[in-house]
Amino acid sequence: MRARAPLALLLLPVALLPLSLLPGPTAVAPPALAPLWPDYVAPRGYVCHRASRPIKIDGKLDDPAWKAAPWSEAFVDIEGARKPAPSHRTRMKMLWDDECLYVGAELDEPHVWATLTKHDSVIFHDNDFEVFLDPDGDSHLYAELELNALNATWDLLLSMPYKDGGRALDAWEVAGLRTAVHVDGTLNDPRDVDRGWSVEIAWPWGGLKELTARPVPPRDGEQWRINFSRVEWDHEVVGGKYRKIKDRKEHNWVWSPQGVIDMHRPEHWGHLQFTTGKPGTVAFRPDPAGPLRHRLHRVYYAQRAYREKHRRWAPTLGELGLGGLRGVTLETTSSLFEAQGTMRAPDRKRQRWHIRSDAKVWSP
Repeated sequence: MRARAPLALLLLPVALLPLSLLPGPTAVAPPALAPLWPDYVAPRGYVCHRASRPIKIDGKLDDPAWKAAPWSEAFVDIEGARKPAPSHRTRMKMLWDDECLYVGAELDEPHVWATLTKHDSVIFHDNDFEVFLDPDGDSHLYAELELNALNATWDLLLSMPYKDGGRALDAWEVAGLRTAVHVDGTLNDPRDVDRGWSVEIAWPWGGLKELTARPVPPRDGEQWRINFSRVEWDHEVVGGKYRKIKDRKEHNWVWSPQGVIDMHRPEHWGHLQFTTGKPGTVAFRPDPAGPLRHRLHRVYYAQRAYREKHRRWAPTLGELGLGGLRGVTLETTSSLFEAQGTMRAPDRKRQRWHIRSDAKVWSP
């Protein structure tokens, strides 16, 4: 087993990391920097209940505890309503207990195939299921997990999104991770029609402590940021085997839409709300800071576009064309910027939020 890279090393600026820890080129295209939605679009939310009984990780999702967990909405195209709905249904559900966060997913699929078997392969080169998790919700130091129908996995740690200079550090490993896949049909056999495959993940709290200073297990009512993606490739059958159709791009189907083909926009991930209440008794609580965080990200994307054109950060919101942006101020130096905004929290106290030039967003 490969040794895990120390967390202190993973937090070094990319320019200071040893080349041996930096992965090769990935299939991530340079993302557009324009704001995605001028108006606030609330991400999806999921209420995650405590598991009533132990869960056996075998990929089947037939444990009694899973039966009480609600299914999510069906996944949509990564760009949202502007694109057609996916051709195959994908949905997920979650549970938690004192040991782990559990994720279950069901992927309808008439032709289940996979080729990659080595851990930390670039799994999205096959059809896959992916989890993105940022407990602090600050868009920095988050995890990604990918797995295919052969249960081959790739776990990654990112110090920040790719668009801000982040790199995928696959030397990092999720401590104690358990995954399983069940195929409802026949794997890699194009002679019949399958029903699909299901995924089961047990992500231990010990493997999440590296991502957050918050208490784990989380407290009742606490919210984290999370999203899920399914990569689906068009295929053909050649010589009795499945093969991806050459020069055809993949489909990206997600739980909470991103607005652009880039999963590494954590501000658009959904909200995971933990509860100790019984299923059906707790409603999802929309993020009260969502509209303000959205306004701060409008400043961030406008600044990125401005710098690309003018080779400097704009000193005022007016120069960005955002002079009327409510409740937001901007401070700029020759190399950095920080935008701030205030809001009144549900407890009626004023709350200040910040975003800086590397997209980190936080409230003190």
